[in-house]
Amino acid sequence: MSDQGLSNHHSSTLTEIFDHQKHTIEWRKVESLLGAIGTVTQEHNGHLKVEIGPETETFHVPHGKDLDRQQIVDLRRMLTQAGYGPDRESVEDERDRDYGDNRWGEPEDEA
Repeated sequence: MSDQGLSNHHSSTLTEIFDHQKHTIEWRKVESLLGAIGTVTQEHNGHLKVEIGPETETFHVPHGKDLDRQQIVDLRRMLTQAGYGPDRESVEDERDRDYGDNRWGEPEDEA
């Protein structure tokens, strides 16, 4: 995947996330990026469930304006696995899935 189609704002947020010199990243910018590249769902406990490709992560909304260090690490991992890492290549999803309805196997494209 590439970041073609992303606005300049979202592209710069993606660059900030992978800049190891940057230690503060605004949550509102990250939330905007995640909504542009994936599905963001507000859960009843106030957390956000984020789905990007085969990756799903739940994020606690920070009380301040910036993500904490662990959230940045989790975000980098998720984005890299979904193909939005520094090299912009997705990692092949080879995990077996139990879909809960007697289906097993590789994820299907919903496109």
